[in-house]
Amino acid sequence: MYIKRNISWHIILRYAWKNLIFFTVYATVIFYFHNFLGWKHIDIPFQPLSVIGIAVAFYIGFKNSQSYDRFWEARKIWGGIVNYSRTWANNVLNFVENDRSAQVELIHRHIAWINALRIQLRQPNSFSIKENRAVERLFDKHGERNPACDGMEKFLLDKELDDLENRKNVATHLIKNQGKQLKKLLQEGKITEFDKQLFHNNLEEMYNLQGMCERIKNTPFPRQYAYFSTLFTWIFVLLLPFGLLNVFETQLQALQLGNNWWHFVLMVFFSVLISWVFTTMEKVGSNSEDPFEGRINDVPMTALCRTIEIDLRDMLDETDLPEKVKPQHNILY
Repeated sequence: MYIKRNISWHIILRYAWKNLIFFTVYATVIFYFHNFLGWKHIDIPFQPLSVIGIAVAFYIGFKNSQSYDRFWEARKIWGGIVNYSRTWANNVLNFVENDRSAQVELIHRHIAWINALRIQLRQPNSFSIKENRAVERLFDKHGERNPACDGMEKFLLDKELDDLENRKNVATHLIKNQGKQLKKLLQEGKITEFDKQLFHNNLEEMYNLQGMCERIKNTPFPRQYAYFSTLFTWIFVLLLPFGLLNVFETQLQALQLGNNWWHFVLMVFFSVLISWVFTTMEKVGSNSEDPFEGRINDVPMTALCRTIEIDLRDMLDETDLPEKVKPQHNILY
């Protein structure tokens, strides 16, 4: 999640530099053929092009709205994880009063669960977006997209950690283990049946929140919207320079400014500018489709996991608390 109010041009150019070069060269070549080689037949009326542009803008707007809904739902789910994590720790400390080791084990296993869920959600899918090398290098340097499976070993016993190594869904088994320990505590008379029911309501909610995350993670943004949004945008920006040829030539003649070089500057500049605006709007939607990939616009799960860890271990009165996660290049992971 980008935390600075204004996005730096350093980040913008990382995403846009290839397109800007392409749009400039493309528009220049078309202008050269039209004005210096006499290919006057390649210009097209701007009116039908403007209709296409309006349609594309509406389509991109719909895609961006739905993409943002996916991000916002994901953020609300992790807000629920934060809240229920605190509730879980509070219940443990108040209902399991006379067994410090059980308190620590139940709360530490929960911290392991949130980290296991984060790691699972960060794994790439076949439909994960691929950026240009400049952007990919930035994320690779930060090292958050494909995190190592750490964050669990210091919170779990060796026996339990060994059992989890070959599990398909580690987060699911951690909650299962919480239930098994609650059953043991009930049998030992350390909690009541009513306490156990409250704990299991909490665990049920954790499963619900995990399932919501997995639903977003494993369900790609409908490809008919994502693919055709990109396709229509590129059809528009590739046709755009042909429509601008006639527009600027007519306007310059009306103003009695027949300078081909001035015509060239205006046509290329506005062609590149309009193309960049449309492709950027389309790119914003694409980058919000999958909110768990560890990219610039995604849910900051690492920071949220650290916040939960600090809160829960502080509730246990532990003193060696970790520092909050700091942003890297104004990106909070």
